[in-house]
Amino acid sequence: MASLAISQPELDAVPGHQHSPLMGEIANLVRQLPKENIYLKNEIRTKDGFGEIVGESPALKRVLQEVEIVAQTDSTVLILGETGTGKELIAHAIHQLSLRRARRFVTLNCSAIPTDLLESELFGHERGAFTGAITQKTGRLELAEKGTLFLDEIGDMPLEVQPKLLRVMQDLEFERVGSLRTILVNARLVVATNRDLGQMVSQNEFREDLFYRLNVFPIQLPPLRERTADIPLLVNYFVCKHAKRMDKRIETVPAETMRILCRWHWPGNVRELENIIERALILSQGSVLTVPLAELKGDALSIAPTRVQTLEASEKALIFRALRESNGVIATAAGKLGLKRTTLNSRMRKLQISRSDLFSRESSL
Repeated sequence: MASLAISQPELDAVPGHQHSPLMGEIANLVRQLPKENIYLKNEIRTKDGFGEIVGESPALKRVLQEVEIVAQTDSTVLILGETGTGKELIAHAIHQLSLRRARRFVTLNCSAIPTDLLESELFGHERGAFTGAITQKTGRLELAEKGTLFLDEIGDMPLEVQPKLLRVMQDLEFERVGSLRTILVNARLVVATNRDLGQMVSQNEFREDLFYRLNVFPIQLPPLRERTADIPLLVNYFVCKHAKRMDKRIETVPAETMRILCRWHWPGNVRELENIIERALILSQGSVLTVPLAELKGDALSIAPTRVQTLEASEKALIFRALRESNGVIATAAGKLGLKRTTLNSRMRKLQISRSDLFSRESSL
């Protein structure tokens, strides 16, 4: 069947079409087609490129627009944001929308690997380079050749390793640990951190020259408390995601439950929300989602409307509570808050929370 294609000049050539309601409607539809086509292409591109990134808030849309722009280049990207905001998802989206998407997306968490092993993980090593190096090892940088290397928690990279990363960025070459042979590399670098690198530079905790090299195109991810309109979408997404895995059928999320979820300030951001939805699915026995709301009500909803409470005071109170319930064990408290241990330590330093006064000092709530 031949396709129907009517151009505006052809319409204008039809006698009396300007005075015909039907022809006028057809003309309007023809004029709309290019716009709708662009819209549909944008929708398809967004769905294909952004994977598990869910939301329609202006704050998130701004980030995704920046991702689409920078993805088409080979520029270094610095992703900034609190823990749990989805920095790795954004890094992966940059790779998927880039010309390197057919190659590897290699990740390395700088805070998850001991200092003495980080250099080997990043650059690789030769056999016999150090005790225990019984075979040659290819580093993550080499594995990411013609692809993308994502360095998470870049603020935790030891000072002694930073000059070697700087050299890679400047000269596009490196040597494996224990080798004199120079290896050329062509990998796109994307890094992320929840720390203030500028402040770390001023405190001599991070190299200034490396910071400027990394800070070519910073993307600031909004915390979940600044995109509360996305919470219902995220709740539905996580319910579907985990219910399928658990072979459960959830048909209803009570309105009051959703209201409470939207009012909570989510210090652990999207990761914390996903954790509580997964826990809710485990507790749910029927078709209605049963969320452990007591965990949220205690601090978020018992505040008198007339009382002004700063975000810092609220965060401090939450950390004190988690530490008390964990008998001062940082790793356990971090798990309760949906944070990484290193992130909790960083927040405690910033808020001047000490374990020594944990059980003697009352929170400011």
